Amino acid sequence: MEYEAVEEDEALSAWAQTGEENVEGTLRPRKLDEFVGQPRVREQLELVLESARRRGVPPDHVLLSGPPGLGKTSMAMIVAAELNAAIRITSGPALERAGDLAAMLSNLAPGDVLFIDEIHRIARPAEEMLYLAMEDFRVDVVVGKGPGATSIPLEIAPFTLVGATTRSGSLTGPLRDRFGFTGQMEFYTDAELELVVRRAATILDIPIDRDGCAEIARRSRGTPRIANRLLRRVRDYAEVRADGKVTREVARAALAVYDVDDLGLDRLDRAVLTALTRSFGGGPVGISTLAVAVGEEATTVEEVCEPYLVRAGMLARTPRGRVATATAWEHLGMVPPADLPGRPDQGGPSLFEQD
Repeated sequence: MEYEAVEEDEALSAWAQTGEENVEGTLRPRKLDEFVGQPRVREQLELVLESARRRGVPPDHVLLSGPPGLGKTSMAMIVAAELNAAIRITSGPALERAGDLAAMLSNLAPGDVLFIDEIHRIARPAEEMLYLAMEDFRVDVVVGKGPGATSIPLEIAPFTLVGATTRSGSLTGPLRDRFGFTGQMEFYTDAELELVVRRAATILDIPIDRDGCAEIARRSRGTPRIANRLLRRVRDYAEVRADGKVTREVARAALAVYDVDDLGLDRLDRAVLTALTRSFGGGPVGISTLAVAVGEEATTVEEVCEPYLVRAGMLARTPRGRVATATAWEHLGMVPPADLPGRPDQGGPSLFEQD
Protein backbone atom coordinates (compact mmCIF):
# COMPACT_ATOMS: atom_id res chain seq x y z
CA MET A 1 0.00 0.00 0.00
CA GLU A 2 2.85 2.37 0.84
CA TYR A 3 4.49 1.68 -2.54
CA GLU A 4 1.22 2.39 -4.33
CA ALA A 5 0.87 5.69 -2.45
CA VAL A 6 4.34 6.76 -3.53
CA GLU A 7 3.54 5.90 -7.15
CA GLU A 8 0.30 7.87 -6.93
CA ASP A 9 2.07 10.91 -5.45
CA GLU A 10 4.67 10.83 -8.24
CA ALA A 11 1.94 10.59 -10.85
CA LEU A 12 0.09 13.56 -9.33
CA SER A 13 3.32 15.60 -9.22
CA ALA A 14 4.03 14.83 -12.88
CA TRP A 15 0.45 15.76 -13.78
CA ALA A 16 0.68 19.05 -11.86
CA GLN A 17 3.98 19.94 -13.52
CA THR A 18 2.55 19.18 -16.95
CA GLY A 19 -0.43 21.39 -16.12
CA GLU A 20 1.85 24.30 -15.22
CA GLU A 21 3.86 23.82 -18.42
CA ASN A 22 0.64 23.80 -20.46
CA VAL A 23 -0.40 27.09 -18.87
CA GLU A 24 2.98 28.63 -19.66
CA GLY A 25 2.64 27.45 -23.25
CA THR A 26 -0.82 28.99 -23.50
CA LEU A 27 0.49 32.36 -22.32
CA ARG A 28 3.37 32.50 -24.78
CA PRO A 29 2.93 35.07 -27.58
CA ARG A 30 2.85 33.62 -31.09
CA LYS A 31 3.97 36.62 -33.16
CA LEU A 32 6.30 39.58 -32.70
CA ASP A 33 3.40 42.04 -32.52
CA GLU A 34 1.94 40.03 -29.61
CA PHE A 35 5.19 40.15 -27.63
CA VAL A 36 5.05 42.70 -24.80
CA GLY A 37 8.19 44.63 -23.92
CA GLN A 38 11.73 44.45 -25.35
CA PRO A 39 10.95 47.07 -28.03
CA ARG A 40 14.56 47.40 -29.17
CA VAL A 41 15.12 43.66 -29.59
CA ARG A 42 11.77 43.26 -31.35
CA GLU A 43 12.58 46.02 -33.83
CA GLN A 44 16.04 44.62 -34.56
CA LEU A 45 14.79 41.06 -34.91
CA GLU A 46 11.93 42.12 -37.16
CA LEU A 47 14.45 43.68 -39.56
CA VAL A 48 16.59 40.52 -39.56
CA LEU A 49 13.62 38.25 -40.26
CA GLU A 50 11.95 40.45 -42.87
CA SER A 51 15.21 40.91 -44.76
CA ALA A 52 15.74 37.13 -44.84
CA ARG A 53 12.17 36.53 -46.03
CA ARG A 54 12.59 38.98 -48.92
CA ARG A 55 15.87 37.35 -49.97
CA GLY A 56 14.41 33.87 -49.63
CA VAL A 57 17.19 32.59 -47.35
CA PRO A 58 17.35 31.50 -43.71
CA PRO A 59 18.18 34.44 -41.42
CA ASP A 60 21.47 34.72 -39.59
CA HIS A 61 21.88 32.75 -36.37
CA VAL A 62 20.38 34.50 -33.35
CA LEU A 63 21.72 34.71 -29.80
CA LEU A 64 19.37 35.88 -27.04
CA SER A 65 20.94 36.70 -23.70
CA GLY A 66 19.57 37.93 -20.41
CA PRO A 67 18.32 36.83 -16.99
CA PRO A 68 15.80 33.98 -16.68
CA GLY A 69 12.11 34.61 -17.30
CA LEU A 70 12.34 37.51 -19.75
CA GLY A 71 11.02 35.66 -22.81
CA LYS A 72 14.02 34.15 -24.59
CA THR A 73 12.24 30.85 -25.26
CA SER A 74 9.11 32.67 -26.41
CA MET A 75 11.20 34.80 -28.75
CA ALA A 76 12.81 31.68 -30.24
CA MET A 77 9.39 30.19 -30.94
CA ILE A 78 8.30 33.48 -32.49
CA VAL A 79 11.29 33.37 -34.86
CA ALA A 80 10.09 29.99 -36.13
CA ALA A 81 6.48 31.17 -36.38
CA GLU A 82 7.45 34.32 -38.29
CA LEU A 83 9.41 32.17 -40.74
CA ASN A 84 6.65 29.53 -40.98
CA ALA A 85 9.33 27.00 -40.09
CA ALA A 86 9.49 24.00 -37.78
CA ILE A 87 11.42 24.38 -34.54
CA ARG A 88 13.54 21.74 -32.84
CA ILE A 89 14.22 22.38 -29.15
CA THR A 90 17.06 21.13 -27.00
CA SER A 91 19.38 22.44 -24.29
CA GLY A 92 23.10 22.79 -23.78
CA PRO A 93 23.39 20.22 -20.97
CA ALA A 94 21.57 17.63 -23.14
CA LEU A 95 24.26 17.82 -25.82
CA GLU A 96 27.01 15.92 -24.04
CA ARG A 97 28.50 14.24 -27.12
CA ALA A 98 29.13 15.40 -30.66
CA GLY A 99 27.05 12.47 -31.90
CA ASP A 100 23.98 13.85 -30.10
CA LEU A 101 24.28 17.11 -31.99
CA ALA A 102 25.10 15.40 -35.31
CA ALA A 103 21.95 13.30 -35.11
CA MET A 104 19.81 16.38 -34.46
CA LEU A 105 21.44 18.44 -37.21
CA SER A 106 21.12 15.67 -39.80
CA ASN A 107 17.34 15.53 -39.22
CA LEU A 108 16.77 19.24 -39.88
CA ALA A 109 14.77 20.22 -42.96
CA PRO A 110 15.73 23.29 -45.03
CA GLY A 111 14.80 26.47 -43.18
CA ASP A 112 14.19 24.78 -39.82
CA VAL A 113 14.96 26.60 -36.56
CA LEU A 114 17.13 24.85 -33.96
CA PHE A 115 16.73 26.29 -30.48
CA ILE A 116 19.41 25.51 -27.89
CA ASP A 117 18.57 26.79 -24.42
CA GLU A 118 21.42 27.48 -21.97
CA ILE A 119 23.81 27.19 -24.89
CA HIS A 120 26.75 28.25 -22.71
CA ARG A 121 26.56 24.81 -21.05
CA ILE A 122 27.05 22.82 -24.25
CA ALA A 123 29.88 20.26 -24.10
CA ARG A 124 33.09 21.21 -25.88
CA PRO A 125 33.02 18.37 -28.52
CA ALA A 126 29.47 19.35 -29.51
CA GLU A 127 30.40 23.02 -29.53
CA GLU A 128 33.30 22.44 -31.89
CA MET A 129 31.01 20.51 -34.24
CA LEU A 130 28.56 23.39 -34.10
CA TYR A 131 31.16 25.82 -35.47
CA LEU A 132 31.27 24.11 -38.86
CA ALA A 133 27.52 23.53 -38.92
CA MET A 134 26.77 27.21 -38.34
CA GLU A 135 29.21 28.44 -40.98
CA ASP A 136 29.20 25.84 -43.76
CA PHE A 137 26.08 23.76 -42.99
CA ARG A 138 28.00 20.54 -42.70
CA VAL A 139 29.44 18.35 -39.97
CA ASP A 140 32.38 15.99 -39.94
CA VAL A 141 31.51 12.59 -38.50
CA VAL A 142 34.51 10.61 -37.26
CA VAL A 143 34.30 6.87 -37.88
CA GLY A 144 36.67 4.56 -36.03
CA LYS A 145 39.36 5.28 -33.47
CA GLY A 146 43.07 5.85 -33.37
CA PRO A 147 45.23 6.00 -36.54
CA GLY A 148 42.51 4.31 -38.59
CA ALA A 149 39.86 6.91 -37.79
CA THR A 150 38.21 8.50 -40.83
CA SER A 151 36.38 11.83 -41.02
CA ILE A 152 33.29 11.75 -43.23
CA PRO A 153 31.79 15.14 -44.20
CA LEU A 154 27.99 15.21 -43.91
CA GLU A 155 26.00 17.96 -45.57
CA ILE A 156 23.08 19.35 -43.55
CA ALA A 157 20.17 21.53 -44.61
CA PRO A 158 20.50 25.31 -44.19
CA PHE A 159 19.00 26.20 -40.82
CA THR A 160 18.83 29.01 -38.28
CA LEU A 161 20.24 28.46 -34.82
CA VAL A 162 18.67 30.37 -31.97
CA GLY A 163 20.72 30.18 -28.79
CA ALA A 164 19.60 31.40 -25.38
CA THR A 165 21.89 32.07 -22.46
CA THR A 166 21.69 33.57 -19.02
CA ARG A 167 25.48 33.94 -18.95
CA SER A 168 26.72 35.44 -22.17
CA GLY A 169 30.14 35.92 -20.61
CA SER A 170 30.49 32.14 -20.33
CA LEU A 171 30.25 31.68 -24.10
CA THR A 172 33.50 31.05 -25.87
CA GLY A 173 34.63 33.69 -28.35
CA PRO A 174 34.47 31.44 -31.42
CA LEU A 175 30.87 30.46 -30.68
CA ARG A 176 29.72 33.99 -29.89
CA ASP A 177 31.27 35.35 -33.08
CA ARG A 178 29.29 32.95 -35.26
CA PHE A 179 25.96 34.52 -34.34
CA GLY A 180 24.84 37.16 -36.82
CA PHE A 181 22.49 38.88 -34.36
CA THR A 182 22.69 39.20 -30.59
CA GLY A 183 19.71 40.47 -28.61
CA GLN A 184 20.13 41.54 -24.99
CA MET A 185 16.88 41.06 -23.08
CA GLU A 186 16.27 43.71 -20.41
CA PHE A 187 14.14 43.68 -17.26
CA TYR A 188 10.60 44.96 -17.78
CA THR A 189 9.12 48.19 -16.44
CA ASP A 190 6.05 48.10 -14.20
CA ALA A 191 3.96 49.50 -17.07
CA GLU A 192 5.07 46.69 -19.39
CA LEU A 193 4.38 44.09 -16.72
CA GLU A 194 0.86 45.47 -16.28
CA LEU A 195 0.28 44.70 -19.96
CA VAL A 196 1.71 41.20 -19.43
CA VAL A 197 -0.62 40.59 -16.48
CA ARG A 198 -3.63 41.99 -18.34
CA ARG A 199 -2.93 39.78 -21.37
CA ALA A 200 -2.49 36.67 -19.22
CA ALA A 201 -5.65 37.42 -17.26
CA THR A 202 -7.61 37.72 -20.51
CA ILE A 203 -6.26 34.39 -21.81
CA LEU A 204 -6.93 32.60 -18.51
CA ASP A 205 -10.32 34.32 -18.09
CA ILE A 206 -9.41 35.88 -14.73
CA PRO A 207 -11.54 38.91 -13.73
CA ILE A 208 -9.07 41.63 -12.73
CA ASP A 209 -9.17 45.41 -12.49
CA ARG A 210 -6.45 47.91 -13.29
CA ASP A 211 -5.31 48.29 -9.68
CA GLY A 212 -5.02 44.52 -9.32
CA CYS A 213 -2.79 44.39 -12.41
CA ALA A 214 -0.61 47.18 -11.07
CA GLU A 215 -0.21 45.51 -7.68
CA ILE A 216 0.94 42.22 -9.19
CA ALA A 217 3.17 43.95 -11.74
CA ARG A 218 5.15 45.99 -9.23
CA ARG A 219 5.95 42.90 -7.17
CA SER A 220 7.11 40.83 -10.14
CA ARG A 221 10.79 41.85 -10.03
CA GLY A 222 10.74 43.06 -13.63
CA THR A 223 10.15 39.50 -14.89
CA PRO A 224 7.12 38.33 -16.93
CA ARG A 225 7.49 34.71 -15.80
CA ILE A 226 7.15 35.81 -12.17
CA ALA A 227 4.22 38.07 -13.06
CA ASN A 228 2.33 35.18 -14.68
CA ARG A 229 3.07 32.91 -11.73
CA LEU A 230 1.90 35.47 -9.17
CA LEU A 231 -1.26 36.09 -11.19
CA ARG A 232 -2.16 32.39 -11.00
CA ARG A 233 -1.58 32.31 -7.25
CA VAL A 234 -3.67 35.46 -6.73
CA ARG A 235 -6.40 33.86 -8.84
CA ASP A 236 -6.39 30.85 -6.49
CA TYR A 237 -6.81 33.13 -3.48
CA ALA A 238 -9.56 35.15 -5.17
CA GLU A 239 -11.54 32.04 -6.05
CA VAL A 240 -11.27 30.51 -2.56
CA ARG A 241 -11.34 33.47 -0.19
CA ALA A 242 -12.90 36.28 -2.21
CA ASP A 243 -15.55 36.71 -4.89
CA GLY A 244 -13.26 35.61 -7.72
CA LYS A 245 -12.28 39.08 -8.91
CA VAL A 246 -8.71 40.27 -8.48
CA THR A 247 -8.55 43.76 -6.99
CA ARG A 248 -5.70 45.61 -5.30
CA GLU A 249 -6.90 44.49 -1.87
CA VAL A 250 -7.30 40.86 -2.97
CA ALA A 251 -3.85 40.89 -4.60
CA ARG A 252 -2.24 42.31 -1.46
CA ALA A 253 -3.91 39.74 0.77
CA ALA A 254 -3.01 36.88 -1.56
CA LEU A 255 0.63 37.87 -1.93
CA ALA A 256 0.92 38.22 1.84
CA VAL A 257 -0.19 34.59 2.13
CA TYR A 258 2.48 33.57 -0.38
CA ASP A 259 5.20 35.58 1.44
CA VAL A 260 5.74 38.12 -1.35
CA ASP A 261 6.24 41.58 0.13
CA ASP A 262 5.73 45.06 -1.32
CA LEU A 263 9.01 45.01 -3.24
CA GLY A 264 8.63 41.46 -4.54
CA LEU A 265 11.00 39.90 -1.99
CA ASP A 266 10.07 36.35 -1.00
CA ARG A 267 10.84 34.34 2.13
CA LEU A 268 14.37 33.41 1.05
CA ASP A 269 15.25 36.98 0.06
CA ARG A 270 14.19 38.28 3.46
CA ALA A 271 15.98 35.42 5.20
CA VAL A 272 19.22 36.42 3.48
CA LEU A 273 18.81 40.07 4.45
CA THR A 274 17.78 39.18 8.00
CA ALA A 275 20.78 36.92 8.48
CA LEU A 276 23.08 39.53 6.99
CA THR A 277 21.83 42.32 9.26
CA ARG A 278 21.04 40.53 12.52
CA SER A 279 23.57 37.72 12.55
CA PHE A 280 26.48 39.46 10.87
CA GLY A 281 25.86 43.11 11.67
CA GLY A 282 25.35 44.03 8.03
CA GLY A 283 28.52 42.35 6.77
CA PRO A 284 30.80 41.96 5.01
CA VAL A 285 30.28 38.20 4.99
CA GLY A 286 31.18 35.48 2.49
CA ILE A 287 28.48 33.94 0.31
CA SER A 288 29.13 30.42 1.67
CA THR A 289 28.74 31.56 5.27
CA LEU A 290 25.59 33.46 4.38
CA ALA A 291 24.14 30.42 2.62
CA VAL A 292 24.76 28.20 5.66
CA ALA A 293 23.00 30.76 7.85
CA VAL A 294 19.80 30.51 5.78
CA GLY A 295 20.04 26.76 5.14
CA GLU A 296 20.50 26.97 1.38
CA GLU A 297 23.16 26.13 -1.16
CA ALA A 298 25.62 28.91 -1.96
CA THR A 299 24.71 28.71 -5.66
CA THR A 300 21.02 29.23 -4.81
CA VAL A 301 21.73 32.37 -2.82
CA GLU A 302 24.15 33.67 -5.44
CA GLU A 303 22.06 32.94 -8.54
CA VAL A 304 18.47 33.22 -7.27
CA CYS A 305 18.47 35.85 -4.53
CA GLU A 306 21.53 37.99 -5.01
CA PRO A 307 20.87 39.44 -8.51
CA TYR A 308 17.56 41.01 -7.50
CA LEU A 309 18.79 42.18 -4.10
CA VAL A 310 21.73 43.91 -5.78
CA ARG A 311 19.45 45.44 -8.42
CA ALA A 312 17.07 46.64 -5.70
CA GLY A 313 19.95 48.35 -3.93
CA MET A 314 19.71 46.22 -0.80
CA LEU A 315 22.88 44.20 -1.08
CA ALA A 316 26.35 45.05 -2.31
CA ARG A 317 29.13 42.75 -3.42
CA THR A 318 32.47 43.93 -2.09
CA PRO A 319 36.01 42.49 -2.18
CA ARG A 320 35.53 41.36 1.43
CA GLY A 321 32.04 39.86 1.07
CA ARG A 322 28.36 40.78 0.90
CA VAL A 323 27.13 43.90 2.68
CA ALA A 324 23.59 45.02 3.50
CA THR A 325 22.87 48.59 2.43
CA ALA A 326 20.85 51.19 4.32
CA THR A 327 17.88 50.34 2.08
CA ALA A 328 17.94 46.74 3.33
CA TRP A 329 17.97 47.80 6.98
CA GLU A 330 15.08 50.18 6.42
CA HIS A 331 13.06 47.60 4.46
CA LEU A 332 13.33 45.22 7.42
CA GLY A 333 12.15 47.97 9.74
CA MET A 334 15.55 48.35 11.38
CA VAL A 335 17.71 51.41 11.96
CA PRO A 336 20.96 51.21 9.97
CA PRO A 337 24.12 51.73 12.01
CA ALA A 338 25.77 55.12 11.77
CA ASP A 339 29.02 53.62 10.49
CA LEU A 340 27.28 51.50 7.83
CA PRO A 341 29.59 50.89 4.83
CA GLY A 342 28.57 53.02 1.91
CA ARG A 343 27.61 55.98 4.10
CA PRO A 344 30.73 58.13 4.02
CA ASP A 345 28.59 61.12 5.05
CA GLN A 346 28.35 59.46 8.48
CA GLY A 347 31.93 58.30 8.72
CA GLY A 348 31.49 54.84 7.19
CA PRO A 349 34.01 53.46 4.70
CA SER A 350 33.13 52.96 1.08
CA LEU A 351 31.38 49.71 0.13
CA PHE A 352 34.22 48.99 -2.26
CA GLU A 353 37.11 49.95 0.00
CA GLN A 354 39.61 47.12 0.41
CA ASP A 355 41.76 46.32 3.37
